[in-house]
Amino acid sequence: MYKLFLSVMLAGLGTASAWADGYADNTLTLQMIDELVAEEGFERDALLEVFGQAERKDSILKAIARPAEKTKPWHEYRQIFVTSKRTAKGLDFYQRHRATLERAEAEFGVPAEMITAVIGVETRYGENMGSFRVIDALSTLAFDYPPRSSFFSKELKHYLILTREQSMPAAEMLGSYAGAMGYGQFMPSSYRAYAVDFDGDDVIDIWNNPVDAIGSVANYFKRHGWRSGETVTMAATVSQNYQPELANDGLKPKLTVADFAAAGYTPAGAVPADAMATAMEFEGSEGLEHWLGLHNFYVITRYNHSAMYAMSVYQLSQELAHAQSAL
Repeated sequence: MYKLFLSVMLAGLGTASAWADGYADNTLTLQMIDELVAEEGFERDALLEVFGQAERKDSILKAIARPAEKTKPWHEYRQIFVTSKRTAKGLDFYQRHRATLERAEAEFGVPAEMITAVIGVETRYGENMGSFRVIDALSTLAFDYPPRSSFFSKELKHYLILTREQSMPAAEMLGSYAGAMGYGQFMPSSYRAYAVDFDGDDVIDIWNNPVDAIGSVANYFKRHGWRSGETVTMAATVSQNYQPELANDGLKPKLTVADFAAAGYTPAGAVPADAMATAMEFEGSEGLEHWLGLHNFYVITRYNHSAMYAMSVYQLSQELAHAQSAL
């Protein structure tokens, strides 16, 4: 299906194509410009100039069609993020920013190792924050990727508002193929809603300032309901007559730990019987793995809507906590 879609787009039959003047005379672009001028007070000529520099990128369309969360089994996905090298780099990041991480933990209630792990999974602690121009990524996906054009159109608007608010050059900022930005890979709407000035310089900068990035990740978790001190997830064993249909049935907890116990899922450690949970079944390197994700696990999935992503963040955080305690 995707190959058919891509061939149609490449043939120039979609709503946009790679014009010499970028996206400036695309019908959907002009409609968005009208809305931004009327609703947000933008200057039309300034927007035309920005969109005239935006370029459609087929590499972005290919990348979004094959995210690792949907193409790899857990044991392969885990090997990307939970490694001794990433743990070592995380420990170095932790040591260099210890004071900021501990202040963020105290203020927001999110463990320092969890904040570090998110940044580690997202960008290898700031080493890889993306090489695509955000205007290219969001324009390509807003105007040339119908399955999620509504979402990315909203993010494109947020990006243009954000760059105006922060006095950033809209045609120059870099990010991921999906338009995520900075150490923690915030989408523009998240940047505007959750990023914070954590060093008090009156500028919110998650591209170049790790202090703001750390505070912003912690604030994101807090605002999405992180509960300090609570268990995140717990391995489980299953009985011979367990109910496999309950596994991987959405990310949001719907049943209690007691409900899952009655259905054949026994947590490996102490977990309140009335705690809400979701059951997960992963393809491990030695067979199926079973886990119960609790409330804080669900909070991690608000950052990226993938159980494998959340598990990678959690397991990397545990490696970092162990390495830190061993010093």
